[in-house]
Amino acid sequence: MDDTPAPAPEVRFLKILVTVLTGTMIAGLLVIIALFVIRFQQPDLTLPEGISLPDGTEAQAFTQGRDWYAIVTADDHILIFDRDGGQLRQTVRIEATGQ
Repeated sequence: MDDTPAPAPEVRFLKILVTVLTGTMIAGLLVIIALFVIRFQQPDLTLPEGISLPDGTEAQAFTQGRDWYAIVTADDHILIFDRDGGQLRQTVRIEATGQ
């Protein structure tokens, strides 16, 4: 016969809590790995091969969307170009606020 005393109810409760926590941490890690895999499978946006800016325009910033890219110029304009043909789609003037 086994003479080992039965564990106290508190110890059994702690064992259950540790087991549940371990399972939760493993499940969370698997979710994070799945999210990384899903995120990195999305197609990345490539930079245009060349950008033709109007004469005298100095670029300060660049941003892009799926079918367009934009250049912020030093003279407070945003030039939005079509990604396919590189044609100027829209020009937006940035107005200064009271400073």
